[in-house]
Amino acid sequence: MTTAPTIRIEHIGRERQPIIIIDDFVPEPDRMRTAAEALDYRPMGRHYPGLRAEVPAHDIEAYLAPVQDLISHVFGYSRTPEIISAGYSIVTTRPADLTPIQRLPHFDGWEAERIALLHYLDGADKGGTAFYRHRSTGYETISADRHADYDAALHRDVARHGLPSPAYISGNTPLFERIGHYAAHPNRALIYRGHLLHCADLPGDLDFTPDPRLARLTVNTFLMGRS
Repeated sequence: MTTAPTIRIEHIGRERQPIIIIDDFVPEPDRMRTAAEALDYRPMGRHYPGLRAEVPAHDIEAYLAPVQDLISHVFGYSRTPEIISAGYSIVTTRPADLTPIQRLPHFDGWEAERIALLHYLDGADKGGTAFYRHRSTGYETISADRHADYDAALHRDVARHGLPSPAYISGNTPLFERIGHYAAHPNRALIYRGHLLHCADLPGDLDFTPDPRLARLTVNTFLMGRS
């Protein structure tokens, strides 16, 4: 028997950005995991600390159809968001191998219209997702207008405090304050604006294997809202 999705909406930080949390997101998550385990994974860009494999377009369209109206309503779009990309993702970079930029929270793009949908296919033992405020600027989202100030402030922060140690950020640091945390649950989805500062929150004993049968496995979908 299929369990109906449960949906809640929270607003985090001083900027009160919305986060949609959906449990029991899709009817057959095991089918997605089986499909994911049969794919070939490749590096994705310079900054993502792992590997990705593309989700077929027809699968992602069916996957998104039940939540398109919800996304439009919560984020204020009058038309259905467009799909930018979708991929199965696994984290494979060990803390000692992280570049300095990978030790900080990141943002997916400057546009307030860019939406990220993160679908967990594993439980809390593989880690969740955390959101952050940059202490010296107070920024929780990074827009084109804010980027230059944010970048300059980061350089001043590093000059004062030094580079972050080679580890995935987890909790408060001299540079960042955690403003929200969501644990992974199998078949849970998080939906949020991509310009929020965020990072995977990983357990210390995570296996960074590239084997999708054992790795931290998520589906990362990116949308562009349309007004």
